Amino acid sequence: MQIPSREHSFILFLFIFAFVIGAASVPVPDSNCYALDNSSRLVDFSSWIGHPFEYDGKEFDLVVRFCKDVETRGQMGYVDFGRFDPLSYFVSSSGNFDFVQGFYHGDLSNCEHSYDKLGRTAQVNIICGNCSDGRCKGGLGCICSVTQDSTCRVTVDLAIPCEKPGPRVFKGFTVGLHPRSWEIIYNGMTQFGFDEPRREFSFKTEQTHLTLYMTAIASLSTLVGKPIIKVFPENGLDVKIAGSSLTGNHPTTLSPSTLVLDWNCEKSRRTPYEVNVTIPVDGYDPVQFFLTKLCEYNQGNEGGSAKGWAIFGVFSCVFLVASALFCCGGFIYKTRVERVRGIDALPGMSLLSGLLETVSGSGQSYSRTEDINNAFANEVSWDRSSASSTPATTQRPSERTYGAI
Repeated sequence: MQIPSREHSFILFLFIFAFVIGAASVPVPDSNCYALDNSSRLVDFSSWIGHPFEYDGKEFDLVVRFCKDVETRGQMGYVDFGRFDPLSYFVSSSGNFDFVQGFYHGDLSNCEHSYDKLGRTAQVNIICGNCSDGRCKGGLGCICSVTQDSTCRVTVDLAIPCEKPGPRVFKGFTVGLHPRSWEIIYNGMTQFGFDEPRREFSFKTEQTHLTLYMTAIASLSTLVGKPIIKVFPENGLDVKIAGSSLTGNHPTTLSPSTLVLDWNCEKSRRTPYEVNVTIPVDGYDPVQFFLTKLCEYNQGNEGGSAKGWAIFGVFSCVFLVASALFCCGGFIYKTRVERVRGIDALPGMSLLSGLLETVSGSGQSYSRTEDINNAFANEVSWDRSSASSTPATTQRPSERTYGAI
């Protein structure tokens, strides 16, 4: 077995590094006029929006405005057979066609009872190339045939020179700020705001923690690799990553994997820091997006301070529990063994009494219950003896004691 040399290892490292840095994100197109072919490659038809294709028929003429609408023109005027909107589908097809477009919500006249009240509808089957009979004589394509399935539906076969396929998109993959959201990645494509560094989409300085949730189709989830982080500039922003996506947990729709970023501003900066996140996918172009972080002031090592507060809280809880157990044990011991009652049974009361006596300096201390009872008894006996020693003749008739009856 041949052991790779250091030079080979260094070349391999440079190759992987160049792959990560050179990988570009797959941003969602500016319009909804795009589709993924059968090999999951992105085909963007944005430059074809609104281009008209006319068909001259015996009963009526038909016009298809690409990614706009379908309408017929005859003696009765214009009849709308559906419009293309964001909710309409533009998907790949199999067999003789490459793509299929759907147009809905056309004219309702005599089609009031159509399914879900969609009105007149149309389906456009797109062929990349020429018609089977070779009738297209131009570089922009033509309509091969038109079939009127019913009064409320037509099917159009359209041949055009399709755009060159782009990157291979990992369909069904999402990245969001919540388990059921996809603000960053939707259907394998980077959404606007995260396709390149943008200041208006930056995270604030005080937000030191960020959790991203990733989902994928369960049957393809094993193709997702571990995320790779690249920070620019390298110094000034401390980024630490964690989460289930780094431990080999494959993301699924029911069980999303997480990517946790702990980022602290070690150095303030006028422009945001850029964090490039690349997620390799086996057999597909890597998923890539950009996160930007504002650093208006230095935060230092907030993680260490948080850990210190956590340790302080643990020790405080242990101290409180130990103090409570000591007080309860001392109280039980004094009441059961030393036969002490009342507040004197609390541990530390004798020490507290001595401390107060020392601080006051007046010789007065905390009086026990039995001392109070003895003093009261002595006072009563003294009152009785003084009353018996006073002569009865010394009291004048005119003198009355307050409260006497």
